[in-house]
Amino acid sequence: MVTFDTGALGLRARGFRGPQVCKIVGISYRQLDYWARTELAMPSIEPGEGRGTQRLYSFEDLVELKLIKKLLDAGVSLHRVRDAIEYLRDLREDLSGVTLVSDGVSIYACRDHSEVVDVLRSGQGIFAIEIDPVVQGLRGSTVELQPRLPAAENRFASTRRP
Repeated sequence: MVTFDTGALGLRARGFRGPQVCKIVGISYRQLDYWARTELAMPSIEPGEGRGTQRLYSFEDLVELKLIKKLLDAGVSLHRVRDAIEYLRDLREDLSGVTLVSDGVSIYACRDHSEVVDVLRSGQGIFAIEIDPVVQGLRGSTVELQPRLPAAENRFASTRRP
């Protein structure tokens, strides 16, 4: 299960049944059943093993299901979605504040503006360079390095006519 801090929401102990999950997440019951049978997204409260038993999903399960749906909707293959979800589960840490970014092929997890991790390559780090700080730094450096003209030359430059 992908972990999120849901304490403030008061949803940790409450469970959701299949039809509710489908409505909340925006998937069909057939999709939900397939994902559970293939262990892409298992219900963490009650697995619903055997005939006549119902699966019971936690709020964290709903978040995971919604992530899966959004990645699939973005064009990411089911195989890559499985790999990404498995990687996120293996982290076993709170993922609140993480942004997932995808180009339809790769999936990246961003915790802040300077950390990007390729979740399909077992967490390979990818560096990020913010352009604004580079521009600001260069502006400061170029101002410091510009030659200063003596006062007489500055006066002459202002009275010169084209």
